[in-house]
Amino acid sequence: MANLKIIRDRIKSVKSIQKVTKAMKMVAAAKMKKSQERMEQARPYSKNLSEMIAHLLSDVALSSFPLLSHRSVKRKAYVVVAADRGLAGAFNTNLLKKAENEINKFGKEKTDIFCIGKKSRDYFTKRDYNVVDSFTDFWSEMEFDTAMMIGRSVISHFLNEKVDEVVVVYNYFLNVVQQEVKSEKLLPLSFDKSQKVTVDRLYEPSKEQLIETLIPRHLNVQMWKFLLESYASEQAARMLSMENATTNAQDMIKNLTLEFNKARQAAITTEMLEIVGGAEALG
Repeated sequence: MANLKIIRDRIKSVKSIQKVTKAMKMVAAAKMKKSQERMEQARPYSKNLSEMIAHLLSDVALSSFPLLSHRSVKRKAYVVVAADRGLAGAFNTNLLKKAENEINKFGKEKTDIFCIGKKSRDYFTKRDYNVVDSFTDFWSEMEFDTAMMIGRSVISHFLNEKVDEVVVVYNYFLNVVQQEVKSEKLLPLSFDKSQKVTVDRLYEPSKEQLIETLIPRHLNVQMWKFLLESYASEQAARMLSMENATTNAQDMIKNLTLEFNKARQAAITTEMLEIVGGAEALG
């Protein structure tokens, strides 16, 4: 009977875990839907803003804007956008491996790292990388001000010529079941000037003043987009991971129930044989 008790306790434990994974899946699905809506709103805004700046730059001197200044890349900064928590499959692992490979390829000693998320901070701190700054515990109440705060820190690092290039490594949201780890250059800014504008436009104030206003906004929007893409990808990965865990728990419950029934049947058969044997001995 002790064996039956152990199996019964295991079934009870797995059922409790299944309830937790099912609840986590539902929470992740709700968060993903909300973050996906915000992300889809940010994408066209970022694209149109980039196209506007590219059009304006065709008639101004690039040397007037430090954030467009391309220098010989002797030192880089990486902004690694991970999560605060795990239980999201390979979401954090794939991202951190890609970031680490790129950093090691360029040179660990020539790289500064801005860590977004506890997983990123803990990973690179334990491995003695040069972590300049880290940002954690903001995802649940993430607002545009968060992106501006991170953006100010990164921009200041670049403008002070501590690094010559800034690269962002993040998860790009393709769909619910697929996310892609991307590495994009954030600074210095570069725009596609090949697009032709077929309409004449009058600008007030001047193009230089407009660019001076739009470039910081563009950087903040880009950082906001990176955060939204990463958060939507995290929730999608967690939802899928918890769905798999719930399915695996159901399979485990079936196997344990079958094992329990077999053990109980064996115990009943043993008891009946003992009773019959005892009766025959008395006879």
